[in-house]
Parts: sequence; structure tokens; C-alpha cells
Amino acid sequence: MLEIQDLEARRGRRVLFSGLGFQAEAGRLVRVAGPNGAGKTTLLRMLVGLGTPTAGTVRWRGQPLRAARELFHRELAWVGHAAALKDDLTAAENLRAMAVLGGDDPSPAAAAAALAAAGLKGRERLPARVLSAGQRRRVVLARLALPQAAALRTLWVLDEPFNALDVAAADWLAGLVRTHLTRGGIVVLTSHQAIPLDGLADPLTVSLGEPVPASA
Repeated sequence: MLEIQDLEARRGRRVLFSGLGFQAEAGRLVRVAGPNGAGKTTLLRMLVGLGTPTAGTVRWRGQPLRAARELFHRELAWVGHAAALKDDLTAAENLRAMAVLGGDDPSPAAAAAALAAAGLKGRERLPARVLSAGQRRRVVLARLALPQAAALRTLWVLDEPFNALDVAAADWLAGLVRTHLTRGGIVVLTSHQAIPLDGLADPLTVSLGEPVPASA
């Protein structure tokens, strides 16, 4: 479903990566690994259409992203590195706003259920400014627990999703990922730390190296 062909990215005169290629079919977990500055976030942003490679192609269901953009965005769940919440909105309001921006429209009951699953029961009406870093992260990740994420969002692209999570929250997120994969979804993620995803069938690791100077 997801195919990367000869992808290249540059930052100024430095080549972050080049000639990168891999395929991810239904049920596949892809972990992007590499040192700081190797281009992991840059790669993920290219995969979701937020960045333009200097060479190469990203394809979804056999079509370049430009040609498949409408279908692709209906089937994509993107969670970036930052927990970008509005401090004056409640946890529930933030979750529903993020979902609407992503093309979903969860009911208040569905949003409350997703937040409860994320360990935030009783905190749904608190403004985001009083939440801890881990709780803010769980608000963002609760989008993956909404019915639309499971039923419609085939491709999950997650940038450092385990950051700031305690053990219980990390196990909850790992359970969401496992369930999504067993349903035939695709998950692409980065993580600097060990993640509780042992036992998944045939994970694919994409390793990025140190950036190199561009040739003259």
C-alpha cells in the first residue's frame, strides 16, 4: 500500500538521506531509526505530504501522493512530535478539534471514551494548561482510540509517540498499535527509546545514517 522509491532529502548543503526505498503492506509495522539529525522527522513529514523530497517518490495504493491526495488523507492518521494543544481548551475540546481538522467528527461520548481509554477519565473538562506533559501527549494520542481511526485510517504515521508516557500509557498505546496491525493497518513510527512492541510479526526497520555534505 505504501511505497517509497529512491527518496532523497537535503538540509542546506547536507544530504540527510538518499536512495531510500521500502514498501509496507497491510499489517506491517515500520520503525524509522537513526541518530539525532538523521532526518527521521523529515522522512515522516514527506510520507504524509508535509514535505517535498529533492528526489524520489512516495506512493499510496500505487499512485503518487499528488494523484492520490484525497484518498490518502481520508486514510491517514498523523501524530506529530509536539503535543500541540490549545491551553485554554479542555482535553475533550482539544481532542474533538484535532479530530475535526483531520476529517473526523467524533461525538462527545466517543471523545470521552477515547480519553478514558488513554487514562484521562475525570480530566476531560480540565484545561490543557494544567495537564502534565504525559497527559497532554495522551490527549493527542487519544485520537487513535476514536472509532474513525480504527475503521477508516489505514495508515498511522507517528513521530515519537512514546515520548513522555509512563509505563501504563506506553502499554496502552502499544495495544492500539497491535490491534491496528492485526486489522490490516500500517503503522510507521519513530522512537528514541525501547518500545513495548515485542512479538509483532515481521517488523521493518528503516535505518538512517549521519547526514553527509552534498557534492559540489
